[in-house]
Amino acid sequence: MTEAPAYTPPSVWTWNKENGGAFAKINRPIAGPTHDKDLPVGKHPLQLYSLGTPNGVKVTVMLEELLELGHAGAEYDAWLIRIGDGDQFGSGFVDVNPNSKIPALLDRSGPEPIRVFESGAILMHLAEKFGEFLPTDPAKRAECLSWLFWQMGSAPFLGGGFGHFFAYAPVKIEYAIDRYAMEVKRQLDVLDRRLADNEYLGGTDYTIADIATWPWYGALAQGQAYGAGEFLQVQNYKHVQRWTETIAARPAVQRGRMVNRVMGDPASQLHERHDASDFLNRTQDKLEAAAE
Repeated sequence: MTEAPAYTPPSVWTWNKENGGAFAKINRPIAGPTHDKDLPVGKHPLQLYSLGTPNGVKVTVMLEELLELGHAGAEYDAWLIRIGDGDQFGSGFVDVNPNSKIPALLDRSGPEPIRVFESGAILMHLAEKFGEFLPTDPAKRAECLSWLFWQMGSAPFLGGGFGHFFAYAPVKIEYAIDRYAMEVKRQLDVLDRRLADNEYLGGTDYTIADIATWPWYGALAQGQAYGAGEFLQVQNYKHVQRWTETIAARPAVQRGRMVNRVMGDPASQLHERHDASDFLNRTQDKLEAAAE
């Protein structure tokens, strides 16, 4: 590995250059909008503004699971937010999420729109709204929420920590990669031990804890995150592998992971979702074929 040059922090940090690496052009030390742009609004009660990253997939999977159960009120419009282009800094998006991160949800089903941001908050909002995927028994609810917030606290070490330094940083820093690889393997071991005795994270039932965790750690277990499957020896976590495959087989999960997706096989990409028929008629392969 290439060693990073010696660095002595100044007494006061100043933003005088881009930090380099992937996503450098959208990183900045201030909040707020950079430009005026209204968000589009579709016909459904729920308006989702997102991208098919793990945090975005959590919400589209949840919505598709609710629709699978017959909750017509969970119909939604999913609008694509291209974070590489800075869409999240438009004034309309910042009004829904002042943190300028996807996903953001506008619930227009009541007399006044309700904004919900942060993926865990969105999952809880939808679970409580429709009475699904969040146990009502106090002990089971506590277990589910504990694992939900475990994911919220752990995934930044996987993404912003390990993923950044292993796959995206402009230089390979051995200390940083070792530090975060150790933590990610510890997290996988935490999951593996839990799933050794439980079908799902919350126990016997599939819940928002699984819906939140699977897009991050399921992708990692399948070798689809950061090209790091071999490096982390993810195949050794047998119970995580079983859990990952079980969830991946769910039809709603398969649909949810397609929504707002902009990478991979064009047949797996549904940039925007406004109707259930879009999965059949408006994937990128079909749109590209129609445009030829």
